[in-house]
Amino acid sequence: MTLANKTAIVTGSNSGIGLGVARELAKAGANVVLNSFTDREEDHALAAGIAEEFGVEARYIKADMSKGDECRQLIKDAGGCDILVNNAGIQHVAPIDQFPVDKWDAIIAINMNSVFHTTAAALPFMRERGWGRVVNIASAHGLTASPYKAAYIAAKHGVVGMSKTVALETAQEPITCNAICPGYVLTPLVEAQIPDTMKEYNMSRDEVVKNVMLTRQPSKEFATVEQLGGTTVFLCSDAAAQITGTTISVDGGWTAL
Repeated sequence: MTLANKTAIVTGSNSGIGLGVARELAKAGANVVLNSFTDREEDHALAAGIAEEFGVEARYIKADMSKGDECRQLIKDAGGCDILVNNAGIQHVAPIDQFPVDKWDAIIAINMNSVFHTTAAALPFMRERGWGRVVNIASAHGLTASPYKAAYIAAKHGVVGMSKTVALETAQEPITCNAICPGYVLTPLVEAQIPDTMKEYNMSRDEVVKNVMLTRQPSKEFATVEQLGGTTVFLCSDAAAQITGTTISVDGGWTAL
């Protein structure tokens, strides 16, 4: 399919899942806006590389997703939005009675509140253009829970619920809203954790991946950023026009347990 002449904004997209999703959208013909809270030469170089590789327009716009006004300004600065992918997120692990309040506030702000602000700002553009797709990158933890991740799980459950609400509010318009719920995804950040984990457990790479990192993922394989990007492209396709208000799990069977 082609997404030519569509503008896609992907939050938190200068690395990892967000960058993978942006690349797949560009491969499908969409013009893309990359985003993070930094403003480095390499951030803008990523956008230039995507533009050259896929023959689309690509820009990088700095915006801090912990701040509601910057979330909304990102949409305005992009000059329009046909596809909004809310991907920005952070994590912190601690028992709830020891969870730092500042970490709680930051996780809720970046992982959940940003979705509210960007969606609220993007919907008028989508209505003006007569078409829109909101794809929220939630998590298997938006459907299940684990100990020591109270803020992340609360935020991701909130994103799933918000996705359903937006879908109902736009149900009679050519706009859809869905959440993708990945399990463990092989990103550069995860890859960098493997050697230290191998040393900690005195295990081989395969043993660490299967027996430590992917204990809850029945496939014993990571999802990839390309798979998440492909799922996003599908949700933007005509074939998915009646898919709205739901979750798509890309988790190797995690939530089937």
